[in-house]
Amino acid sequence: MKVLIIGSGGREHAIAWKVAQSPKVDKIYCAPGNAGIAEYAQCVDIKAMEFEKLAAFAKENAIDLTVVGMDDPLVGGVVDVFEREGLRVFGPRKNAAILEGSKAFSKDLMKKYNIPTAGYENFEDAEDSLKYLREKAEFPIVLKADGLALGKGVLICNTLEEAEEGVKTIMLDKKFGSAGNTLVVEEFMTGREVSVLSFVDGKTIKTMTSAQDHKRAKDGDQGLNTGGMGTFSPSPFYTKEVDDFCEKYIYQATVDAMASEGREFKGIIFFGLMLTEKGPKVLEYNARFGDPEAQVVIPRLKNDIVEVFEACVDGRLDEIDLQFEDNAAVCVVLASDGYPVSYEKGYPIKGLDTFKDKDGYYVFHAGTAFKDGEIVTNGGRVLGVTAKGADLKEARANAYKAVQWIDFDNKYMRSDIGKAIDEA
Repeated sequence: MKVLIIGSGGREHAIAWKVAQSPKVDKIYCAPGNAGIAEYAQCVDIKAMEFEKLAAFAKENAIDLTVVGMDDPLVGGVVDVFEREGLRVFGPRKNAAILEGSKAFSKDLMKKYNIPTAGYENFEDAEDSLKYLREKAEFPIVLKADGLALGKGVLICNTLEEAEEGVKTIMLDKKFGSAGNTLVVEEFMTGREVSVLSFVDGKTIKTMTSAQDHKRAKDGDQGLNTGGMGTFSPSPFYTKEVDDFCEKYIYQATVDAMASEGREFKGIIFFGLMLTEKGPKVLEYNARFGDPEAQVVIPRLKNDIVEVFEACVDGRLDEIDLQFEDNAAVCVVLASDGYPVSYEKGYPIKGLDTFKDKDGYYVFHAGTAFKDGEIVTNGGRVLGVTAKGADLKEARANAYKAVQWIDFDNKYMRSDIGKAIDEA
């Protein structure tokens, strides 16, 4: 088979690494790819949002399966373009990717089908939202830009003043662009956050091993929200009891709800869960692998990932026995100092070769490029360093050992990824 992967981050590197292990595959392309992905795939200079060019490339090169890694092209309708051209593609159509593309849509869906989530109100007018916040809101409260905002369009406001500033940021100043045309005001939930990814074929859902993300830029969950500074898998807080509850009230219910709405979902559903005192509730949905969650979940997957992708496309996921290794993985993100605000790039990266032939250690490229024959930093999140271990403590020790093998100017990381496992 020939496989095309759409995207350029650590998630797509993890997907490419796993696809390369499939005996079914003899050629991988990635558009646009990055310096790490280039080890497994031929990188193609087409951007992820250039749908017609991507489809034309897939036809010209007789691509057997295209895997869409990123949220923007999915929400924008890349799958519809490929299907219209008669091409096989893994990922939800535009009318299903709205599950991630509109928080207002997903909240309304959960309300309609009694899927547990936080109380909320949707607003399309800034004045209406301010009136609600001044008269009815309880603080702290959460403000969410409705559309895609690189995982950064969520503000937790402790006071009315902060909330008023938040409305200005999202709806009036349009800091997140058109994503802020609609505002979701949501009750603040407390508890552990857990991520559960799943494969879906339109009717059947198979969940993957659990993971836990660290969104804040600095140690102790301080600083600004980022796309993710590190992850661990499995989550010790995701117990059998939690899994049973989610199986009964959340996972299948979501797939059935989308089908009932005429929005059959095929691809990945990422469930962001909050384990509250009143039971698990859905924080958010994503319509693709999380990043960096993919970097701890995919290395633990035992199956041939291409077989799973194809089963989802063909509506026969029920035939797949999805299996994960009985171990743990921790990913620590190496970022450019100053991320997520401003940072310099173009610095040479040393030590990448150390990972060659080291079993259980991986370095996934997020923001890298080739320059004058060497690999340099090319983004805020530069690399995801992942290590496996028999348990979470061993995996974390291994990951923090491995980050020392890499060096570049302005290298920055959190030192407390996976610290919560000490409390489990």
